[in-house]
Amino acid sequence: MTNDPLSPELDGLDTQLFLRIADELRTQGYSINPGALPLSLGDGLSSHLSGLRDEQFSRAGVGRNAALHENDAVRRDQICWIERDSAIECAWLDWTGRLQESLNRQLFLGLFSFESHFARYAIGDFYVRHSDAFKGESNRVLSIVVHLNPHWVPGDGGELVLFTGIGGEERINVNPCHGTVIIFLSEDFPHEVLVTNRDRYSIAGWFRVNSLLRS
Repeated sequence: MTNDPLSPELDGLDTQLFLRIADELRTQGYSINPGALPLSLGDGLSSHLSGLRDEQFSRAGVGRNAALHENDAVRRDQICWIERDSAIECAWLDWTGRLQESLNRQLFLGLFSFESHFARYAIGDFYVRHSDAFKGESNRVLSIVVHLNPHWVPGDGGELVLFTGIGGEERINVNPCHGTVIIFLSEDFPHEVLVTNRDRYSIAGWFRVNSLLRS
């Protein structure tokens, strides 16, 4: 198999993954897929991340628009927004574009746009329990998290915790191992990132509907 992240040879595997994600979103509202990101894409993103300069990252904030502010008690990660500034960023956005098209076909979600950023957690960083969207107050429909941490082992910390069940009383802990893809309904699943014991990297993104058309 070629190492080109845009290789058509990956399409069959992508199709299987996208169909599984759609089915699990339909039945339970979330989908957790360890090691599911195409290997060459994950390795390329990880390599790209390691080459980013400190000044390309900014402190992550809490809230949106005019209410956005820094709060060390809530989150301590740094972020770098993903544009089409490199071949690997284009490959990532093309892959999520194919995922968006597939989910729209399977689930009729009307997903209209997508945004994402790299997230860097230094030792001791965390993000407390939060929701990516609130009922009727956001055009975020689906959240996606992709972990980019080769050789992650138990004890490294930094798990993503997804709160499920009635009232969010059940916990699913997801180790941030390389290539793991998590996607869930933004309004329905609070989540958090536990304190990390080594540098931790991921991508967080959101599929949106057109706010002008949403009632």
